[in-house]
Amino acid sequence: MKSLLFFTGLCFISLQTLAQTHILQGRVTRGENPVEGVAVYAVESGEGTTTDEKGWYTLKLVEGEHKLVFSYGNQKSLSVKLYQDKTLNVDLADAEEVLDEVFLSSVRVTELSPITYSNLSNEEIEDRNLGQDIPVLMSYMPNVVTTSDAGAGVGYTGIRVRGSGPSSTNVTINGIPYNDAESLGTFWVNLGDFASSVENLQLQRGVGTSTNGAGAFGASLNILTDGYSKEANAEIANSVGSYNTYKHTIKFSTGLIEDHWEFAGRASKIKSDGYIDRASSDLKSYFLQGTYVDENTLIKAITFGGSETTYQAWYGIDSTTLANDRTYNPAGVYTDEEGNTRFYENQTDNYKQDHYQLLWNQKYNKNWSSNLAFHYTYGRGYYEEYEEDAVLNEFGLENFLAKGEEITTSDLVGTKWLDNHFYGSVFSLNYQDTNWDIIFGGGWNRYIGDHFGEVIYTRFARNNDPYQPYYENTGFKTDFNLYGKATYAISEQIAAYLDLQVRTIDYETEGILAEGNEFLVDDQFTFFNPKAGLTYAPNNQNHFYFSYARANREPRRSDYENGNPEHEELNDFEMGWRLSKPSLQLNTNIYYMDYQNQLVLTGGIDDVGAFIRENSGNSYRLGLEIDAVIRLSEKFYIRPNFAISRNKNVGFVSTRNGELVNFGNTDISFSPSLVGGNRITYLPLNGLELSLLSKYVGEQYMSNIEAETSKLEAYFVNDFNIQYSWKNAPLFKEVVFTGLVNNIFGEEYVSNGYYYTFNIENLENPNGVQTLDGAGYYPQATTNFLAGITLKF
Repeated sequence: MKSLLFFTGLCFISLQTLAQTHILQGRVTRGENPVEGVAVYAVESGEGTTTDEKGWYTLKLVEGEHKLVFSYGNQKSLSVKLYQDKTLNVDLADAEEVLDEVFLSSVRVTELSPITYSNLSNEEIEDRNLGQDIPVLMSYMPNVVTTSDAGAGVGYTGIRVRGSGPSSTNVTINGIPYNDAESLGTFWVNLGDFASSVENLQLQRGVGTSTNGAGAFGASLNILTDGYSKEANAEIANSVGSYNTYKHTIKFSTGLIEDHWEFAGRASKIKSDGYIDRASSDLKSYFLQGTYVDENTLIKAITFGGSETTYQAWYGIDSTTLANDRTYNPAGVYTDEEGNTRFYENQTDNYKQDHYQLLWNQKYNKNWSSNLAFHYTYGRGYYEEYEEDAVLNEFGLENFLAKGEEITTSDLVGTKWLDNHFYGSVFSLNYQDTNWDIIFGGGWNRYIGDHFGEVIYTRFARNNDPYQPYYENTGFKTDFNLYGKATYAISEQIAAYLDLQVRTIDYETEGILAEGNEFLVDDQFTFFNPKAGLTYAPNNQNHFYFSYARANREPRRSDYENGNPEHEELNDFEMGWRLSKPSLQLNTNIYYMDYQNQLVLTGGIDDVGAFIRENSGNSYRLGLEIDAVIRLSEKFYIRPNFAISRNKNVGFVSTRNGELVNFGNTDISFSPSLVGGNRITYLPLNGLELSLLSKYVGEQYMSNIEAETSKLEAYFVNDFNIQYSWKNAPLFKEVVFTGLVNNIFGEEYVSNGYYYTFNIENLENPNGVQTLDGAGYYPQATTNFLAGITLKF
């Protein structure tokens, strides 16, 4: 492996052009305030970047004269002669006012907001965008833990922030809700290679600012898709790797036609066998957009979506199997008529999802602007499962006679379907002047989801003909919210922030579940979610903030199926300090999240691998987060992050051996007290970037009773990333070579799992039962690689 890496690096270096290059860097401000997310690019070469949260940018350009454009809701063009490394600071206060992409202005925050957040730019995504899902690309962000069912980052993946699971993270795409309305989760497998259409994303930890869709109980993730391009371009990206993984992507943009119209698109295909046995993935996806832009108007029509077929890998394995055969997958196992163990070849999950968005941003004058969006999502699919010795009546089938004996069971194959529609509108109106930044917005969304099951094959029994669903249930959900946000500059150093949201939810179900019992829900909620904070900036280098946020959130569908849940409540306190210097950017914050009736994971899973939750009474999360960018030289920098926390249920009560037991203060499940990450990057030559990425996750429990059986051991994983960009290559505008070696030291680790209990008869116990427990584990891949080449026209 070391020889391969050396040879690969040598080949990349040999492609190095002889042109002399220099570093151009600086800070972009508006008056005295740094501006984050400014697009900075050289017109002739197309070399570009965006400013970070402190307003800093860095470009590598060949020697000579360049025309630079700085664009962020306004635009400024400058010419610079570059014959040595140079610093160029830019003030956008007097820039020409033009329209830019501000679809997320209502749900995103900046350095001047008292919110804890991190950004991930398009450039950082491209470094490792070789087919793995967005959660995996985010894994090195502060206090983030990710996992993959198939073990290698393709297929079903998940993310936890501050110990809170995917259903506690609010996700919006262009300001439009993406979380599934019933499960509240996010399923990135339905959007294969979506990272190739992402301009940038922002992760707000904690409650964050008011947004649309499901309430944030651990984090908010706001994604902005590709912006329009002024110049025509195209690219072809291909990558291959371990476990027969490959990705093929084609992208194009017409550039602005007649200065107003642009059409762009992407088509992708990803396949992988997975690290776990038979945990294969077959993902197809697309992204298309049409844009109209003029001086004060920006309109986008976007459609994107995909289809996925993945072999089920959500069952996990026990500790004995983990020690002896960690890639074993029990999905689809059955015994044939000769007594041989076999695996059903179509034990798969199949789903298609199509999204349609119409976005309109209008600027009326230098103070007023608005956003209006309409959306519709159509999802449909099923998972197929082989059932051995299934009870016929449970599947709506009749018993039958064979040789004079009544037969009540049979091997069969069933499918469980979800066919859903999600549509609505979101809007915002923004006013800005020297002292005020005011946003009024909201949204109305409607969801209809049909759940039903069919038997498509029986070994012995007579099936219904035509196939009749053996269960049918429909969920209806209406979500409406209004919010008002205001930031007021009390003085040049102090700004106050206020955010008030009212959200109503109406959730109903009708019909029966797969088990045959009636499932009727008719629940309504009205939540008031206030937020307030202060920022203090004694100078341009230091920003201090404090905020309080109140959040309420409704239970998800599975919570109703497993009991009679109460809604969750959260008081979130955040206090932080941001330091910005040319060689050091430091973000540090303390948080205290006080929960009432938090729905925490019991550690158990249901029949489709979804985690079971229960109200835990009172609980809290208290932590310290630190992340930094340290520039040791022009060619060498490190980006460490560190989070230490205490995550506790207060007086946790659960059933054990037939009676309620108070376990006292216990660790919240899946909440490691120590999470750290680091990225060491070295730029030895122009266009060549070498990075070592490290992630440490401390030990954690999969139960809320701190059962030793449920403990996941700490792990430390390192990846090596190499990228070489060959500018102005023959026939191409740019050729990018990328290599990624994951888990370079072959760590055998488990990032996810589940804990379960069951009762057996015990006459010696006064209650007549004894509780036993067990655990399942999802092992992650050992050393594996991905390598790719991108051709840009």
